Parts: sequence; C-alpha cells; structure tokens
Amino acid sequence: MDYLHFFAPVRISRGQGHPVEEVDSVAEAMVFLRKWPTGRRGPVYQCALNCCAAALAGQMSAEEARKAFTGFARITRLLDDDTALPVPGETMAGVYALRR
Repeated sequence: MDYLHFFAPVRISRGQGHPVEEVDSVAEAMVFLRKWPTGRRGPVYQCALNCCAAALAGQMSAEEARKAFTGFARITRLLDDDTALPVPGETMAGVYALRR
C-alpha cells in the first residue's frame, strides 16, 4: 500500500488551541472525509471523496487525490498555511489555480 502514501502530508489546522493534524495517505484522507458533517458536504467535498476512492481503486494516483484533498482543506479553511507551498514538480500556476 506504499503507493497510497502522499509525497508530503496535508496539514490540517482546526484553529488555535488544537494540534495540527497530518494526513499522510489516501486512506487517512478517506477517514477524515467520512467523518465530515453530512450537512457540510458540497461539491468540493464530493470531488475530494471521489478522487480518494479512485486512488484506492487504482484509477488515479495518490498525488492527484492529495491535490483534491488539499483543495477541499483549503476551501474549508482547514489547510495549515505552511502547506500552501507547491510540492516538487508542481508549478506555481497549479497552486494558484487551487486558490481560486
């Protein structure tokens, strides 16, 4: 299952006073997404969930699923600011595209 690990963890911050949580793999991202409140599950959530499911099924890479999960974390304002930097091989245009 090594191929399901992210190249770099996605750091989740729930705010001051809460520890930063690191999501290291597609499986951990799925656990996080399944615990997400039903009433807050919109299209960005569904995209991240679908991408993680596709990665688990071998239809998508773990890094593609990571990008979708990172986008979800950014949109929901859970992404720790330190992870806003690109991963090696990712262009700054790709990072800015996720922020829009």
